[in-house]
Amino acid sequence: MAFFRSEIQNGAEVLVPEPRARSGWSGPGQIRGTAVSGALGRAAERAVSEWDDVARFRPVRWTVDLFRPAAMAPVSTSATVVRQGRRLRLVDAHLLQDGKVVARASALLLATDGAPVAGEVWSGDPARDDPAAALPPVPDIEPETKEQALYFSEELGWTGGAAPHRNATRKAVWHLPEALVDGETPTPFQRIATVADSSNLAGSWGSHGVEFINADLTLTVTRLPPDDGGIGIIAEGRNQGDGIAVAHTSLFDRTGLLGTVVLSTLANGAAAVDPRAAGL
Repeated sequence: MAFFRSEIQNGAEVLVPEPRARSGWSGPGQIRGTAVSGALGRAAERAVSEWDDVARFRPVRWTVDLFRPAAMAPVSTSATVVRQGRRLRLVDAHLLQDGKVVARASALLLATDGAPVAGEVWSGDPARDDPAAALPPVPDIEPETKEQALYFSEELGWTGGAAPHRNATRKAVWHLPEALVDGETPTPFQRIATVADSSNLAGSWGSHGVEFINADLTLTVTRLPPDDGGIGIIAEGRNQGDGIAVAHTSLFDRTGLLGTVVLSTLANGAAAVDPRAAGL
């Protein structure tokens, strides 16, 4: 099932959230961040689709601010090209409900045909180019819940559901392809923009569930995933103090690194997401 269905109301498109879009944070009343980020990514991508030279450009940074809860009600999106330069372009996108902006995003696109370089630059441990190398291979198993995902912790390995992983070891999530809008095949950018918000699950999931909620996400990518196939997220680190935590993750597919995500999160222990109760 898709996160949204598209309808025309009063001459304009609205996205109506399906049950799949419900967040685990507040019962049935809130749209999950993955769906919000995906809808904003779709709007941003549509804003650039008419460029004659769109194939020259690749989205390399995607930042989303989740500053108001999005209710399980129809939403509309808008997007504006802020800068259309020869090598750099910027797009802003907004998600609205009842005329109010509830989330915003910014996409940075860079040209892929830059001048060649000859020098060498330190890049750290070459193993970081393949985050999946730190994990056992993703198994060919079916998800055990409505979520189109597999879950990993260093304590238990891979499983088809999240419930067993109530521990403080490193986590990873493998997302299988799924629709963003009913009847549409999501583009590679829409897929990675959607999955990016799930970095809070991988990065904040501990022995008492997910006790931190992300107020934003910033995704940086050097390549997009293929049209099909899974996308993985693995926790890389987090810093915590005074009720605030910053988490970062790596995104990967079966051929290596796709990009990284950094999240700013707030302690939300009173309403922590328990994967067992949330049906993950």
